[in-house]
Amino acid sequence: MSESEPAPTEVSVFSRIISREIPADVVFEDDSVIAFRDIAPQAPFHVLVVPTTSRHRDVVELAAADPALLAHIVSTASALASDPALLGDEVVAASGGTGEFRLIFNTGASAGQTVFHVHAHVLAGPLEEGSLAH
Repeated sequence: MSESEPAPTEVSVFSRIISREIPADVVFEDDSVIAFRDIAPQAPFHVLVVPTTSRHRDVVELAAADPALLAHIVSTASALASDPALLGDEVVAASGGTGEFRLIFNTGASAGQTVFHVHAHVLAGPLEEGSLAH
C-alpha cells in the first residue's frame, strides 16, 4: 500500500453511497453491484459500477478472489452502456446506437485510483477534451 492509499479500515465514499449515507444518481442496483453517475464525468455517459461489498481494493484483488463478481461487473457495464434510455440522445447519435463504450479499472494510486474500493468506469459517447481520447 502506498502512502497515498487509505488504511484498509477506512470506509470508502462508495461504501457510504451503498449505505445511502451520501446521495448518488443511482442508475442500477442488484444484490451484487450498484451503478451510479460519476460526479465528474469524462464523457456524456460516465457511470461507475461498484460491488456492494468493500472486500476488494482493486480489480487485481477482485479477479483473484471472485472472478464471477468481476464478470458480473463487466456484464452490467455492457447492459448499461447499451440502454438508450440511460445513454441519452447525444450518445446514441454519436455511436449510432451500437453500444460502444470504454470500461476502465484504475489499479493503484499511480494509475489514478483515488477510491480504494474496486470499481469500473463505464464511458460512452464523445470523450471530454484532454481525457482518455487515445
